[in-house]
Amino acid sequence: MTYRLRIADMPTSERPRERLMNHGPRILATAELIAILLGTGQGAGKLSAVGLGQYILNELGLHERDPLAVLREISVPELTLIHGIGPAKATTILAAVELGKRTFQSRPGDRTPIDSPAAAAAALSQNLMWQQQERFAVLLLDVKNCLLGTQVITVGSATETLAPPKEIFREIIKQGAARVIVGHNHPSGHVEPSCRDMELTRQLLSGAKLLEIPILDHVILGNGNYQSMREITGLWEEYPQGD
Repeated sequence: MTYRLRIADMPTSERPRERLMNHGPRILATAELIAILLGTGQGAGKLSAVGLGQYILNELGLHERDPLAVLREISVPELTLIHGIGPAKATTILAAVELGKRTFQSRPGDRTPIDSPAAAAAALSQNLMWQQQERFAVLLLDVKNCLLGTQVITVGSATETLAPPKEIFREIIKQGAARVIVGHNHPSGHVEPSCRDMELTRQLLSGAKLLEIPILDHVILGNGNYQSMREITGLWEEYPQGD
């Protein structure tokens, strides 16, 4: 795609807005999504809206940082330092970023059935999804897997959190949960379980079996993604939970 070509001069089928309407937002490049928000281009070298979107990403990605991670935390004054971005464009972009955060952070109400990894991730998102430090939390459920509440157990550093099984089970028993889903976040955004995650999950599943309080899943979240450990590991076959 030519970043100096005006959107109005593109074939209709190649314009970001039309591509989104015809194919959905997932196929669009990040620069195209920003272009839809900007509406017009200009900026450095009189770029198109798509070109300006890519220019913004390039500027945010200086010093080998993830541009989307920077965009999640940037302020209007910082964004307007980028050539071609005035207050109107900056506020439009940040409004979209905040709306996206709130969509992910919309927590299900109490007594909502938590019947899938997606539902668990939604319930954990507000406490875990974009945190800059690792956090460990539990979803407290009744016998029908309906949500009783969410509890953050520990808060760690940018790279690790300590979640002693004793503290986790103490909170579960204190709250009277019949079943539990545990979760933590990876600030890096990589949601594959680490060796430490695997070992902690083994300990929790073993303890849960003895206490007869099933742990239904361990969900890892980060930067808009999530992963169910139950779906990708054989740990629940090693330690059946009677759920």
